[in-house]
Amino acid sequence: MKLLVVEDDQFHAHFMLDAVAEALPEVTEIIHMSDGRAGEEEACSGKYRAVVLDLQMPSRNGIEAARSIWACQPSTRILFWTNYADEAYLRGISKIVPEDSAYGYLLKTASTARLRLALRAVLIEGQIMVDREVHRFQQRSSTPRDTLTDSEFNVLLDLALGITDKGIAERRAMSLRSVQNRLVSLYQKLGVEDDETGAINKRTRAINRALITRTLNVETLVSAANDMETWYRARSPEAG
Repeated sequence: MKLLVVEDDQFHAHFMLDAVAEALPEVTEIIHMSDGRAGEEEACSGKYRAVVLDLQMPSRNGIEAARSIWACQPSTRILFWTNYADEAYLRGISKIVPEDSAYGYLLKTASTARLRLALRAVLIEGQIMVDREVHRFQQRSSTPRDTLTDSEFNVLLDLALGITDKGIAERRAMSLRSVQNRLVSLYQKLGVEDDETGAINKRTRAINRALITRTLNVETLVSAANDMETWYRARSPEAG
C-alpha cells in the first residue's frame, strides 16, 4: 500500500512519517510532498488509496485539495491533520466527502497513541473519525441552540460573498422571505444585536462575528468563492 503525506511543515512531516512507519506496517511506500497543489495532483494520479493532508498550506488549502482529489478519486481515504478546530473546516469537509470514502479530522496536538489510532481507523479500516478535542472545543464555544443549521450556514456563506438577499434566494432555491428569516436567525445566534442608532451594519457585523467564532474561516471562503463563480457563470446570459 502506498501512502501520500502532504504537509508543508518539515517538523510535522517527519513526525507523521515516523508515526506511519510504526502504526501501519501495511504501508510499503510513503511519498511526502510539501506543496499543496503538487500533492493534490499527485493524489489524483490514482496511485494512492490513502492520503494524509494538512489543511493550511501556502499554495493550496486542504479543503480545496480534498475536493479535487475526491472529484477524480472518490474512494480515497483522507486524514486531515491540522492545528485548527474550526467549525468551518468540518462543515466544508462534510459537504464534499463522497459516500464511498472515509475521512478523519485530527488535531496536531493529539497524542502519538491517538494519531496511530486515527491512522489505522481512517486509512486502513475506512472509518470516519473526528478528534474528540474538536467536539469539546465546539461544545465550549457554542450551545445546541446557537448552532447554525446547514441552511443558515449556506446563507451566511453567501452573505460573506456579497450576494444580495434576492441572489441568495435564487442560488439556494428559497423564497425571499425564507432568506430573510434565516438572516434573522443568524443575527440572533451570532449575537448581532439591533442598533437603533444605525451606526452598525448588521450584515457586516454578522460576518465579523462568524470569523471571530471560527464559524467561518479564510479557507472556507476561498472554496465558497470558487463555487459562487461557477454558479454566477452558469446563470449569466452568455452561458445560455
